[in-house]
Amino acid sequence: MSISSVIKSIQDIMRKDAGVDGDAQRLGQMSWLLFLKIFDAQEEELEFELDDYQAPLPSEYLWRNWAADNEGITGDELLEFVNDKLFVDLKNLAAPIKLNPRGYVVREAFSDAFNYMKNGTLLRQVINKLNEIDFTDSAERHLFGDLYEQILKDLQSAGNAGEFYTPRAITRFIVDRIDPQLGESIMDPACGTGGFLACSFDHVKEKYVKTTEDHQTLQKQIHGVEKKQLPHLLCTTNMLLHGIEVPVQVKHGNTLNKPLSSWDDEIDVIVTNPPFGGTEEDGIEKNFPTETRTRETADLFLQLIIEVLASPSGAGDNAKAGGRAAVVLPDGTLFGEGVKTKIKKLLTEECNLHTIVRLPNGVFNPYTGIKTNILFFTKGEPTKKVWFYEHPYPAGVKNYNKTKPMKFAEFQTEIDWWGVEADGFASRVETEQAWQVSIDDIIARNFNLDIKNPHVEETVSHDPQELLTDYAKQQTDIQALRDQLKGILSAALSSNSESEAK
Repeated sequence: MSISSVIKSIQDIMRKDAGVDGDAQRLGQMSWLLFLKIFDAQEEELEFELDDYQAPLPSEYLWRNWAADNEGITGDELLEFVNDKLFVDLKNLAAPIKLNPRGYVVREAFSDAFNYMKNGTLLRQVINKLNEIDFTDSAERHLFGDLYEQILKDLQSAGNAGEFYTPRAITRFIVDRIDPQLGESIMDPACGTGGFLACSFDHVKEKYVKTTEDHQTLQKQIHGVEKKQLPHLLCTTNMLLHGIEVPVQVKHGNTLNKPLSSWDDEIDVIVTNPPFGGTEEDGIEKNFPTETRTRETADLFLQLIIEVLASPSGAGDNAKAGGRAAVVLPDGTLFGEGVKTKIKKLLTEECNLHTIVRLPNGVFNPYTGIKTNILFFTKGEPTKKVWFYEHPYPAGVKNYNKTKPMKFAEFQTEIDWWGVEADGFASRVETEQAWQVSIDDIIARNFNLDIKNPHVEETVSHDPQELLTDYAKQQTDIQALRDQLKGILSAALSSNSESEAK
């Protein structure tokens, strides 16, 4: 049976259980089970490789000792063991991060996890299905890694506004252009399920890891923070799948939840798609300077990234360039005013914002239709000019969707055009897709970075289907405005009549 059909069978079994309600809970249930199975497969490898191996948790909670036997405990006995022992003890595991880091990872992963299933017989059926996947087999583990991407996409489609899976093509392009090196600290401050971290890990491993020592160095380079429990658990599992034995640097918390001035970390590489369109909880904005306070999440993350990127250091042969970042941000950040203007001014003064790749509509379909951009910048030198590159749809494609997503191969034209930062991208030329704008022009525009491609005239479509779609959208927008005006008038009239009655 294929891995994808195993996962489908598991979801079908869960649908019969009265305790599991909806996709998000099904994925939450599958996630902690997968975590424990993958964790135990890695444990078996470590036991074999290390002479002085110490078990990070009581052996009765290792998958092999309670779940691996298909004829093992089931029904109420299984439910009792999971709810009253396994969860209770793993949530309260005495595991100091320095003395027992793998135990610490388990405790963090289970801190807010939950067993939704209420039928022990169905739970046993799910466990037995998972036993059909062999995570000690490297080929099968690689296959599962690809399938894991699909599980993460399913999670995102069950998610909330502002949270969505970053298409693999975009994470690969960003990591390819940023080119993290062996030994550099790599961070995603809003890491979600770990797409950027996994991609960065694979990039460094394939290009720069030559020895066992290199591999140990790489494992310590990856840093992430995720606010929500389920994505954090999925990210930790993702890191285990990629061969990070102790993913303690993937924290469960809110990166924005401490004063900006108290950050003493200096990060070499930041690659991220922070949540946008949402607002942070009350009080978070007080961690930021008065003049740039806001509750808009993307604006806060952009400030944080500018702050924590490493500054240039040393001189001569020992000179080290400033930290570099690539951040996915919505059009609203580019044209927004007020606090957004101040943040963009800060960005161009503190960093060299050398490239903005403008992505076409539909990249994040079906999760959001918001138009997005990738900002590439390096800390330490002010911006003198910004290169824009408008990523076109491939021939014959009018929009992306679930079945026809963006592909990494589409970015080859950008990669061929890119050049190198060391010589100030001297090889770059203007094309139909690429143009440059001086910092003086950007200042004159009050830091509005929503700059249209000067080489492309507005095209007028005569396609009947497109015209009808546009017309329908306009009618919807007009109706929404009418409703809004009605609400304002009605509130004003009722307020007048109340004051007249007094």
